[in-house]
Order: sequence, then C-alpha cells, then structure tokens
Amino acid sequence: MSKQLLHIEGLVVFITSLYFYNQIGVSWWVFFLFLLVPDLSMLGYIVNNKIGSKIYNIFHTYILPLFLIIFSMILEQNLMLALSITWVAHIGMDRTIGYGLKYSSDFKNTHLQKV
Repeated sequence: MSKQLLHIEGLVVFITSLYFYNQIGVSWWVFFLFLLVPDLSMLGYIVNNKIGSKIYNIFHTYILPLFLIIFSMILEQNLMLALSITWVAHIGMDRTIGYGLKYSSDFKNTHLQKV
C-alpha cells in the first residue's frame, strides 16, 4: 500500500505542478523543453554508481526546486519560477511511473522498485 501511495503522491505533485505552471503564464514550450533536463544528472553514473546515485538523488528530491520556487517568487523571476515548477513536475512524473531515488548498489535499484 505504501508504494501505491508514493505513486499517487507523485501524480498529485505532477498535476499540481501543471496547475501552478499554467498560472504563471510562461509558454508551455519552456515546460516541455526543460521537463527532462533533471535526467542529465544520470551522467554522474559515468564516474561510478556511488557518485552517480548521489548526483541523481540531489536532482530528484524536492529540496532544491522548492527552494528555487521560493527564491524566484521573492525576486519575481517568472522564468526561474517556471523552470523550478517544471523541475518539481519532473520529479512527480518520475515518482508516478515508478522511478525513485537511487541506491548506490545499482542504477536500477530505487526506493520505489527495481526498474
């Protein structure tokens, strides 16, 4: 049941991100252009699994994008806000389909399932 809740939570985050993105009035091409950018963090796996999992996990937790959302709202930077919301949407999308945070043992081992 808890695994299903994490998938549902990811879907709620994704849908909520779409709603808020729509509210800020930035073009949707920006959203689609940057939606998969956090996956570039997989390049850390070129070094090794330990480094790769750490870099991947840093870019696939909500901490940095939520901080950037607050920061961009304070500075009234709509583009930064749009990119931050897109980042949150990416993480929610990943969780919805079962991609979770990575264990250093193997890229396919995540906190949600083995991919």
